[in-house]
Amino acid sequence: MKPFKLILICLLLVAASCKQTEEKQSNNNALADASTQIEVGTESSVKPKAAVNIDYSVETVVSGLRNPWGFTFLPDGSMLINEKSGELIHFKNGEKTEISGLPEIYVRGQGGLMDIELHPDYATNGWIYITHATRDGDGDGGNTALIRAKLNGNKLTNVERLYKAEPNSRRGQHFGSRIEFDNDGYLYFSVGDRGNRDVNPQDITRDCGKIYRLNADGSIPNDNPFVNNANAKKAIYSYGHRNPQGMTKHPETGKIWVHEHGPKGGDEVNIIEKGKNYGWPVISYGVNYSGTKFTDITAKEGMEQPFFYWVPSIAPSGMAFVSSDKYPNWKGNLLVGSLKFEYLERLVIKNNKVTKREKLLEGMGRVRSARQGDDGYIYVGIENLGIVKIVPNS
Repeated sequence: MKPFKLILICLLLVAASCKQTEEKQSNNNALADASTQIEVGTESSVKPKAAVNIDYSVETVVSGLRNPWGFTFLPDGSMLINEKSGELIHFKNGEKTEISGLPEIYVRGQGGLMDIELHPDYATNGWIYITHATRDGDGDGGNTALIRAKLNGNKLTNVERLYKAEPNSRRGQHFGSRIEFDNDGYLYFSVGDRGNRDVNPQDITRDCGKIYRLNADGSIPNDNPFVNNANAKKAIYSYGHRNPQGMTKHPETGKIWVHEHGPKGGDEVNIIEKGKNYGWPVISYGVNYSGTKFTDITAKEGMEQPFFYWVPSIAPSGMAFVSSDKYPNWKGNLLVGSLKFEYLERLVIKNNKVTKREKLLEGMGRVRSARQGDDGYIYVGIENLGIVKIVPNS
């Protein structure tokens, strides 16, 4: 072989080897980025950046829980915990005690014992609010109900049903349900569309696929948006929702925020406004689980756009704003649990937009619930583990 041909072949081999090394390094970098970055699904959001290393530790506060759907703190620092399977647990001084007196809990699919919340003036009136699925009412199967009760020792007393969504359904999906109070003492709670996508969410004469607002005693506020509509469900505050499993009050504006499951893609964060239509299923950024479309539009006049949406879906559950001085770099951030990907997502919000997303507690399990405790720490309910506390190390 002539010398110049040999040199040319060697140069080509070296170039090919360098290209392979570069591609391999690029793939390794992509894999490394994928472990810390999440694709942002909103047009208004900036592209994701590498997550900042957060110096925190995780302490297991309550162990041995299967599905801690909701939990809250009593004034003495003890906890009330709802297990989806139907047990209300009082956790105090390291001991778990089951509380009796709950009504019968209908456990089917996504339904069971769900959220729990204290009245803002609990120290004075002692009222506890709970959502659960029940067989009571018209039709076979069950639907979501809201009750309130008082705790006397290890038993619930003064149990009152404040609302029951109708009719019952044998379907196992989309019961909701979360509870929150606003700054004026109104009570909000959610009920999913119960899998009846094309009937319930857009019809204000029907329950399901709605956010409701009541007075704390269960009566209808005089200024609810549909009180003067003869056929409407008077408790409805907003409609066009799919399955809201996150609800929290913004610590500064006092507005009620929710998130809800989309189908395949299109999980949403929405800021709830009186009488507004949030579009499901007429508009959506998601598709059917099979990949086919059920709608061709993502926007329509008279329907609200989400504050934020996820593509792909993360299957969100649980929701809390960070306002504590214990996490100065997280103040104003929104925390959302992911059932699908098993982490707690931190959404950084600046200028009314999500500018960054970050994974916390990755790989610990399906995150079902989240709350900032009265002590300022963030507590997270994780399926088949329990309730953990995020503790900054510095």
